[in-house]
Amino acid sequence: MVKKSNEAEEDPSTLKWSWRPENMDNFLLRGKGESTNTQLFDQKVVSNDQSDYLWYMTTVKFRKRDPFLGTNMSLRVNSTAHVLRVFVNGKHIGSQHAENGKFHYIFEKDAKFKSGRNVISLLSIIVGLQNYGAFFESVPVGITGPISIIGRNGDETIVKDLSSHKWSYKTGLNGFENKLFKTESPSKWSFQSVPLNRTITWYKTTFKAPLGNDPVVVDLLGLGKGTAWVNGNNIGRYWTAFISSSDGCSAKCNYRGAYYAEKCQTNCGEPTQRWYHVPRSFLITEGDNTLVLFEEMGGNPSLVNFQTTIVGSVCANVNKKNVIELSCDRKTISAIKFASFGNPDGNCGSFVKGTCERSKNAVDILTKECVGKEKCSIDVTAEKFGVPDCSGAARRLAIEAIC
Repeated sequence: MVKKSNEAEEDPSTLKWSWRPENMDNFLLRGKGESTNTQLFDQKVVSNDQSDYLWYMTTVKFRKRDPFLGTNMSLRVNSTAHVLRVFVNGKHIGSQHAENGKFHYIFEKDAKFKSGRNVISLLSIIVGLQNYGAFFESVPVGITGPISIIGRNGDETIVKDLSSHKWSYKTGLNGFENKLFKTESPSKWSFQSVPLNRTITWYKTTFKAPLGNDPVVVDLLGLGKGTAWVNGNNIGRYWTAFISSSDGCSAKCNYRGAYYAEKCQTNCGEPTQRWYHVPRSFLITEGDNTLVLFEEMGGNPSLVNFQTTIVGSVCANVNKKNVIELSCDRKTISAIKFASFGNPDGNCGSFVKGTCERSKNAVDILTKECVGKEKCSIDVTAEKFGVPDCSGAARRLAIEAIC
């Protein structure tokens, strides 16, 4: 696939952004939710799949001479939240997410508490729920506890368990409830001092629909984690800051044999997804289109841009006695970049000839049968391509055609 910049924009790499913060005062400063209980509940029970987000909030009071206040204090949370964000008295003290399928973890960070009333606010975030396997519905998610304040003074450690405190719950975020992603949203947005790398922030911009009929994608590389909407239509959650391991990918891949999770891994060291498809039915051709981002982790929206994507080349690599059909998706095949019948090696875009190949020119054969056509079919036979001596190994035809 080949990407092309948005020719409808004078400068497609620079979009004009506005922003507004998510309103969280009720949760961070007041600890005010929709329901309360003196225990910690599984997120599925409280949110009932209405939102990815659930607030857990409680208040803690310390007397002026409380022994805790003279210690080095930290907050410890036993969590099964996919992503956890922790606030004390309105200040974000840290975040943590589950890694490598280990959904039970302990978050602990230093925290400052004061005499009088203190508000602890925990934002639990779901990425996706298991929907198969034995007892999948009982797999915990959210903040299961215990939750404790830890005080350390020299060799002495004091633990204050908050698990049975009065906890207040609130499902969702205000920006989603107020539908900030809708183009007709009356909320005020600021064009001044658009912040970068700011957590839990809304961004908005406008853009022209790319010319032509080729598929449209938006490049979200540079963002952290969140959700994107085009003209009020949700185009998906993104987590471009979550990078896969740099280990495990191999230049050679063979799917034969038993399957296992690490087989034929690709794109090591890259995000799972970077370009997001924007259906042309979501776009208006005359006037401005609107993109809204809810950025949860902190990212750089100035790097976002719209592009079109087309098929640049098509490939095939099949054994003898098969039929290959090449298609350029409504475009004509303009050239044959590579063709070899024998034991070629490599992958699409990097094919190389092997050690056995007949002198009959596969490129000329395929040029005659395919170039100038939208699609073509080729019988892979020795009669058509010759009989190379590959020492008994299966003979294959590898092709890369330019669209």
